[in-house]
Amino acid sequence: MNESKPDLSSIQQQLEGDHKKRRALPPVHLWKPDFSGDLDIQITRDGRWIHEGGQIKRPAMVTLFSTILWREGERYFLVTPVEKVGIQVEDVPFFFVGLDVRQGSQGQELVFTSSTDDVVVASAEHPLRVETAQDSDEPSPYLMVRYGMEGLLNRAVFYQLADLAEERDGEFGVESCGQWFVLGKS
Repeated sequence: MNESKPDLSSIQQQLEGDHKKRRALPPVHLWKPDFSGDLDIQITRDGRWIHEGGQIKRPAMVTLFSTILWREGERYFLVTPVEKVGIQVEDVPFFFVGLDVRQGSQGQELVFTSSTDDVVVASAEHPLRVETAQDSDEPSPYLMVRYGMEGLLNRAVFYQLADLAEERDGEFGVESCGQWFVLGKS
């Protein structure tokens, strides 16, 4: 294990050159560096990235770091070929702020855009689910992004999704890529 404290700027420097060339995701699933320690970063429920108590204000930096997120069990990490640092995630690491509807080979496709520029189409590979809080009946809609990590849909996107919902067999839901996703009971 590396004895020095993990450093946010070293991770940024390792990634910047390659990321500027393309939006393709780095092969995080292939990287197996040793754990380097924890970094004082938290991703809040509403998608804000906090470093040492202050919000990271540069969207490009947040987007860059989001490409190297990795989940193991209940823990989240930023991973490079030579470093693996732990971070805190309040709920889930992604936050969806946009929804487009298009027609595809299997019919309607629901295309979600995250605050970190991820574009995900709800499908069998990227299922949409809704959890309802027991104490408040407040719905929390989630979409699978990658590597077992999900994103929360913001309220406006969920309302847009609810406007598209239809009723089938006593449930309200939406269809995307030939898959039916339940949003709630009728």
